[in-house]
Amino acid sequence: MAGRINDDDVKAVRDAVPIDSVVSEYLQLRNAGGGNLKGLCPFHDEKSPSFQVSPSKGLFHCFGCQEGGDTIAFVMKIDHLSFSETVERLAAKAGITLRYEEGGYNPGHQRGERIRLIEAHKIAAEFYVTQLDSPEAEIGRKFLAERGFDQAAAEHFGVGYSPAGWDHLTRFLRGKGFSDKELIVSGLSQEGRRGPIDRFRGRLMWPIRDVGGEIVGFGARRLRDDDNGPKYLNTPETPVYKKSQVLYGVDLAKKEIAKTSRAVVVEGYTDVMACHLAGVTTAIATCGTAFGGEHIKILRRLLMDNGSARVIFTFDGDAAGQKAALRAFEDDQKFAAETYIAIAPDGMDPCELRLAKGDDAVADLVEPRTPLFEFALRQIVNRYDLDTPAGQAAALNEAAPIVAKLKDFSVRQRVAVKLAGLLGIMEDQFVVRRVSQIAQWQRGKGDAPQSARRRSYDDVQVPTAPAGPALNLRSPAHRTERELLKLALQRPELVSPFFDAYGVDEFTAPPYAAVRQCIQDAGGADGAPADYVDAVLEAAPNDTVRTLVRELVVEAILTPRGKGPDEVYASEQLVTVRLRAVDRRIDQLNAALKRLGHTNPEQVASASQELYVLQQYQVALRSHGAAAL
Repeated sequence: MAGRINDDDVKAVRDAVPIDSVVSEYLQLRNAGGGNLKGLCPFHDEKSPSFQVSPSKGLFHCFGCQEGGDTIAFVMKIDHLSFSETVERLAAKAGITLRYEEGGYNPGHQRGERIRLIEAHKIAAEFYVTQLDSPEAEIGRKFLAERGFDQAAAEHFGVGYSPAGWDHLTRFLRGKGFSDKELIVSGLSQEGRRGPIDRFRGRLMWPIRDVGGEIVGFGARRLRDDDNGPKYLNTPETPVYKKSQVLYGVDLAKKEIAKTSRAVVVEGYTDVMACHLAGVTTAIATCGTAFGGEHIKILRRLLMDNGSARVIFTFDGDAAGQKAALRAFEDDQKFAAETYIAIAPDGMDPCELRLAKGDDAVADLVEPRTPLFEFALRQIVNRYDLDTPAGQAAALNEAAPIVAKLKDFSVRQRVAVKLAGLLGIMEDQFVVRRVSQIAQWQRGKGDAPQSARRRSYDDVQVPTAPAGPALNLRSPAHRTERELLKLALQRPELVSPFFDAYGVDEFTAPPYAAVRQCIQDAGGADGAPADYVDAVLEAAPNDTVRTLVRELVVEAILTPRGKGPDEVYASEQLVTVRLRAVDRRIDQLNAALKRLGHTNPEQVASASQELYVLQQYQVALRSHGAAAL
């Protein structure tokens, strides 16, 4: 047995490898003052950085989880290594030859498991690279060339080739002193009928590195028609390779991600290559699995959750890519970064786009285009006929529960308003209420959402009774609508003849919309007879609406400085309610145009014409007031 590592050598290793250089391989560090650095702790989940590093003292400490120690302690914990394994790794990095107390050099087969597995992968990667120059690998070189990758690109990314025979790599690694058990555990070999055989045969090979730069696995691309395996075959789960905890290209991208607070998530190895060669050096990809929570933790440590951080997904435009986008949207709130999605024309991936249109097209693709939440919601609402109330209701019923999952209240409110625009629902507060109700129900704090009770949207467009929460009289819109209704009931001559031209949907509060409907059913405010209020009360569908009508009839009109209502005050209320309705319709049309894109020229032309007319009307109302009504 080899002895204990010499104490002087341990100290030399500790002094030779600066703690900040080691820690910065795993997370972004920023100035914390007093010569210290700070970042998001890699040992527990946190939103603000409580992990600090003191380069002068060679120590780290997290004020959140209380983890701390020196460089060796950090590497031991983050990579799950023993003390001797850690010292040996750091010594290799610093170029220090270790001595052992009993005099013997520590033989390879006595090193820790992780060190041995990493070393096996490193030697395997070198073997695969040499094989790429062989005559047999011509098919692999052709594959790369057809996708725009030359020899220099292959060398930069360490792309290699696994020979088609049964055990070329296995025999090679045995010759380097690795046991059959180590080869099986590493995932480089697998059990055959007569012993271990190569797991990867006749394929292009991409080495997969962890955030520290160590090779922990491989991704292998099928090249021949007679290969019955999957298109991409990855290393199985091993002590050093967990597919949910690795990102291809992160070793090359991490410094630029930390520097620019930006990451681009693509779908495959060739997409990462294409992006990096096109100058998008923040590109990374998952390895045979969906983008998930563990991947987010890696990115958050590099991005450090600052306000300008951005994550851009470039999923394919096909059904699988859309499904992946919806999955990513469900994890979106785990980021502090803003998330976007970019899809190339014709659904091309970055590799195809670079080949077809060059590097500049790839660089342009990943400029933020569409917020991820907006893209995800579009995928839902575009499946429905939004020109019908039934289609709007069905789309809302599917999309609202997804929005309701957003935990941040303010974000949920903003996304709900955006959803209303995508659906073409003018009354955005109805959508906000629906989402809030479902959110409460999902958390077990409220009644089942209205969608579960099959309530149709028609009931809201022309309400017959107050619905939703109590009226918010602090809302400027609700206050103005209430004042206009009081004028229409108490002094109808001041708002006539304009009031009768106001639609029910110009009143955003459902109770007020119900009262407006009653006035219309009673014959309108223009030329109101003496028994006008009685007619309105008779038109009310229930006691709740009748009670509200009585309130509005007897409540004082809130004129400035207690003066009685006059035509100027009435005009102000008329203009304000109408202007808000016009603003909402303009927002709705802009959302519709965004939704339509170039898919339906006739609808685009119609919506554009209406938008132009409304914009002119908007300007006139603001400039001329009641004269523009």
